[in-house]
Amino acid sequence: MKRLQKFFMGHSIQRLSKMPGGSMKRLQHFFMSTGFNHASASVFSIIVGLLFGLIILFISNPSQALEGFGIILKGGFSTGAKGTGQVLYFATPLILTGLSVGFAFKTGLFNIGAAGQFIMGGTTAVYIGVLWTSIPAPFHWMVALLGATIMGGLWGLIPGLLKAYMNVHEVISTIMMNYIGMYTANFLVKSYIYDSQMALSKNVAPTAVLPKGGLDYVFYNQMGNSKDLSTVNAGIIIALVMAIIIFIIINKTTFGYELKACGFNKNASKYAGINEKRSIVLSMVIAGALAGLGGGLLYLSGGSGRRIRVVDVLAMEGFNGIPVALLGLSNPIGIVFSAIFISYITVGGNYLQTLNFVPEIIEIIIACIIYFSALSMFFRTLLPRFIKFIKHKKFPEGENIEEGQTQEEGGEL
Repeated sequence: MKRLQKFFMGHSIQRLSKMPGGSMKRLQHFFMSTGFNHASASVFSIIVGLLFGLIILFISNPSQALEGFGIILKGGFSTGAKGTGQVLYFATPLILTGLSVGFAFKTGLFNIGAAGQFIMGGTTAVYIGVLWTSIPAPFHWMVALLGATIMGGLWGLIPGLLKAYMNVHEVISTIMMNYIGMYTANFLVKSYIYDSQMALSKNVAPTAVLPKGGLDYVFYNQMGNSKDLSTVNAGIIIALVMAIIIFIIINKTTFGYELKACGFNKNASKYAGINEKRSIVLSMVIAGALAGLGGGLLYLSGGSGRRIRVVDVLAMEGFNGIPVALLGLSNPIGIVFSAIFISYITVGGNYLQTLNFVPEIIEIIIACIIYFSALSMFFRTLLPRFIKFIKHKKFPEGENIEEGQTQEEGGEL
């Protein structure tokens, strides 16, 4: 009976392999591939986080939990084209902070300081946008973004130097720089660009507002004879361009190869003639510059966009860059999609206030999703073991089934 079972199993696999594109070996390699493993682990982490959020909704308000969960899943699509534009607007800084964390991670560094780099870059951009009004359009917003990028790079330079020349762990130094950046930004805003009536930073000059880049003709809702525009602007285009540039640097240049080599093994890189200290410093500077640029892109959106609050709270866009980088596997293209997803969930969560949910429930659900996204690395380790277990369960040792062949093929039935 056992031999008969093996015979039919072998012939069924053989028939499967003869189907167009149905090679069992290719299918097996696909499921065991690193790309499938990483992607499926990220998707599984998202699903677990969403289900945990659903449980919280049931605990908070059982009668409207499913309706609320549906609102979250609809995300920005709940309000048409404008909502989609808002998703892209909130995804813009997340793409940059995700690139910041992911770029440093690719080079063997863990940049926890994206929050400080982000807020210092944003404060610099607003400072230039409010006070440097002598700069004509369209150069004003360009100079403001350049200033944000430089300031973010300088905020990353200090931990880079400490790591390269004094072996101070970058996690400790970047965390400390976060708080220094937060209090420095509060001081600068309160001293120079504070709107006391609104308790926010002042609006930047019209010449410093990022152009719409034609997106105002796409992402809007028609309200009678007027258009209800979203806040999205050319910042999302700049963010996508930066993602492509970072992808090219990491994967297609000698400079990127040297940075990754130092991340894999600093001593071996030094032996090969690579200046590991220079690579560490440049990696942190580039990571800081990306986060600083993200701050500039967020706060140069004019009156309809975000403005800086003087509060003793670290910028969440910086910390959210960590799960964005984890979900995107530190790949610049993956980071773009993971940032859009986190933004999509955030916008959808904001609409929960239309039901009988307290405002804090939104932050709890988003935090759960972000928390479980950090477990994607765990799932990446677990998934190959699970597939290997299923494989051995289905084809025990002693059977070498490949392309419909078995060890006992041709033997007695």
